[in-house]
This record gives sequence, C-alpha cells and structure tokens, in this order.
Amino acid sequence: MFSQSKSRGGNRSDDHEFRQPLLDSSEPAPSNENTTLFSADDSDEEDSVLAGPNTHTAASGNGNAGERHVSFQDPPRVPPSSRWATESREAEFELDSDELDDDSQRNLDHARLGSRSHGSDQRMPLLVGLYDTSISRRSLDASLPLNERNGSATDHVDLEELAQKQTAGGGMLDSIANMANSILGAGIIGLPYAVRQAGFVTGLLLLVLICGITDWTIRLIVTNAKLSGRPSYIDVMNHCFGSAGRAAVSLFQFSFAFGGMCAFGIIIGDTIPHVIRSAFPKLVTIPVLKLLTNRQFMIAFCTLCISYPLSLYRDIHKLSRASGLALVGMFIIVISVLVEGPHVPPELKGDPSQRFTFINTGIFQAIGVISFAFVCHHNSLMIYGSMRTPTLDRFAKVTHVSTLVSLVACTTLAVSAYLIFTDKTQGNILNNFPEHDTLINVARFCFGLNMFTTLPLELFVCREVIEDYFFSHESFNPQRHLFFTTVILFSSMSLS
Repeated sequence: MFSQSKSRGGNRSDDHEFRQPLLDSSEPAPSNENTTLFSADDSDEEDSVLAGPNTHTAASGNGNAGERHVSFQDPPRVPPSSRWATESREAEFELDSDELDDDSQRNLDHARLGSRSHGSDQRMPLLVGLYDTSISRRSLDASLPLNERNGSATDHVDLEELAQKQTAGGGMLDSIANMANSILGAGIIGLPYAVRQAGFVTGLLLLVLICGITDWTIRLIVTNAKLSGRPSYIDVMNHCFGSAGRAAVSLFQFSFAFGGMCAFGIIIGDTIPHVIRSAFPKLVTIPVLKLLTNRQFMIAFCTLCISYPLSLYRDIHKLSRASGLALVGMFIIVISVLVEGPHVPPELKGDPSQRFTFINTGIFQAIGVISFAFVCHHNSLMIYGSMRTPTLDRFAKVTHVSTLVSLVACTTLAVSAYLIFTDKTQGNILNNFPEHDTLINVARFCFGLNMFTTLPLELFVCREVIEDYFFSHESFNPQRHLFFTTVILFSSMSLS
C-alpha cells in the first residue's frame, strides 16, 4: 500500500518502483529528484480514510524538490476528567433530594395505573421478615395473581390490597396483651407457695432471676428464627437438628399446650360452680338453674360458648381483646388478695416468726413453680409473627413490657400473701381465704374467667404444631382448620 518510487529523467525511460523501510534516509536524495513517500489509491474507501486529508504528497516545484513531507492523522484524544469536576458531580448528586416533585409523582402514578390495567406481568410485593405461618397458608386463588382461567379473562388482582392482607397484623399493645396473658396464667396463684418453699429472700431473688431469663430466652428464640430464616419453632429445630429435633419439639410443644388446656378446664370446674353456689345458695333447689352449680356442665358451657369461638380465629392477634379482659381479671385477683389478706381471721394466719426467712429446703420445688408461672416460649414466635411490623426492636419492647408487668403482679401477690399466711400458705392462695368472702369470690370468678380466655392461646399452639408437622407444604384449608380445632378442644374438655 505504501511504496516509494524514483524517476530519473534521461537516464531511465520507465519508472522503477521498489519497497524500502518507512522513512529510511540512509542515502541523501538528489536535488533534482521527486520523491513520493506515501501513495494511496483514492478508489479504495478504507485506504482513503487511512490517508486522510492531512496526508500530503510532496512533488511540486523546484523550491520543494527534495523535501519530504510526512504527516499523520492521530485519533482525537479525550483529556482525563479532572478531580475537581468529579468531586463537583458527586456533591451535586449528594445534594439531590430523594423526594419527588408533583409532576414526577403524577407521572409515576399514571405509569402504575397503566401497568396495572394493561400489563399482564404482575409481581408480588416482597415481604421481609417473619410473619404468622397461618397467614402464609392461603389458597392458590388468593395468592397467585392469575389473569386467565380456563381461557377466559378474570378481574385483575389489586396488589396493594393483597399486600395489605399479607402484612395485616396487630400493634404492640395487642402483642403485649397476648404475651402478658400467656405469662400470667394459672401459675400466678401458686407463687406464694413457691416463696414459702424457697424462703422469703431466696424466693424474691428467684422471681427476679427467672423473669430476666424468661425475657432473654424469648428474644433469643426469635433471634434464632431470624438467623435461620425459619418462621416457626418446629422449622428452627428441623434446620438445626434435622427430623429428630423436629419430631421431639413437636411432641413436647403439643404436650405442654394440651396439658395446659386440660388444667384450665379443671380450674374452671373448681372455681366457677363454687362462686355461683356461694353467691346464690338457693340455686341448687331450682330444677333447671341448678345445672349452673354442676362442675361438668360449667366446664362444657364455658368451653363451648366462650373458648371455642375464640379458638376458631386464624390470627392470634385477634385474641388481644380477650387477653386484655383476662389481664383485668388477674389484676382484680392481685388487688383482692392485697386488700383482704390483713382482714382474715387470726386462726387462718401463719406464724409471724417465719416471715423473713432466707432459704428453705424446698428451693427446687420453688424453681419449678416459678418457671411454670413465667413460661410462654411455645407461642412467642406466633406472637412475633402476628405483629403488624415484626422487627426485633419492636418485639424486644413487647417482651420487656410484658415481663415487667408480669413481675410486678407476681411479686405483689407472692409477697402480700406470704407475709400473712407464712407456713400455712397453700398451693392455691385463694383457698387460704374463707369461702364466703365476697371480694375473694369475685377474685375466684375472675380467675376462672382468665382460664377460659387463655385456653385459646394454648389451642393455637396445638393446632399450629399439627399444621407445621403434617401439612407444612399445603395451603390453608378451612375444613381442616375447623376439624382440628374441634377435635383438640373436645378432647381436652373431656379429660377435664
């Protein structure tokens, strides 16, 4: 492509063309010689581009004879960006506001409406965090945004409404009510007896220590669930220990909750008829109304008419109103014992010299009673999943408030009752009072009220264990939900 030709006038009649290295000037060119350093065929587009307009052929005139003109067409060079320009662009980006103006917001809303009405590819919103597993078990029709069914178009699914249903839940007060009610169950009336068994000082230390351990372990369960990415207690054990851990925790969790349901039924039968007989002594002589004083009838009546409808709920946060009512009844019990304790007959009071003991031989029995009074770990993940915004910080506040309220109520009841009855303190502190004490009978009625409003919390756990263990890969089925709720409740009622 590049060549050099020399023509010598008179000495040689034809031009002789030969190749040599570029810009080789080892022999000086004569003055009367025309030298062409670069030549290109104008008909070739590529070569013309390579030659370019800046490539010149020097062969004109005597004054330019023997001169070599060489020029290159360099590509344009872009100077590197200066540091101050980069920093100014970064500063401009940092100063840019994240908020949209009115025009941008209207355009964005218009684009969303257009994509909702015309677009067929709709995606579900991303749900971050744990949520109640009963919410996740939805029918396929409710969870999949299908636009066609059997070849015919159906209504478009409102993704915003569906997202609200997915994230629906209770507030912090609802969670506090459920957790505090789960803690302040049947075990609270046995705390004065636990202080008697452990000793006054040791009993108070055990109350504070076990309350702190309960607060820490409840939050630890939720933290482990977040780290493992599992929504339930059973799934966490399956992730950590495999099928053996899954089976073991399912058995223990179901047994504990079902045993609590049976115990609540027994307490209902032992308290409600006694209160009715004390309030209406002549009721046992009336043919039909005397059933209200029958133990079996009252267990069945309270369970079927109050506990059973509450147990049919799917979401545990809907029990918060019933839990709040149960907490009111529990505080009535604490106030009744606190007020009526000093007014009991002297023969019912205990030995004053044994009030401020340090430690007794029944410390291990006291640990068991106090631990049972504070236990609520089996439904902690359900309460966490029922929150509208389930975060670790919000759940930590729920746990702190619930355990603190429970500690204040338990300590008040245990100390006030033990200082009165000391060595005569019974396992059920209400039995230390006279049978015809009106305020204590109100407390007994509130205690029974607390039982049949707390029973659904335990049934939720039993039903959730069955759902997670046997039907974890299936969607929610209303018939199965009704069947297991009925079977579990009637079984515990029959045993009571």
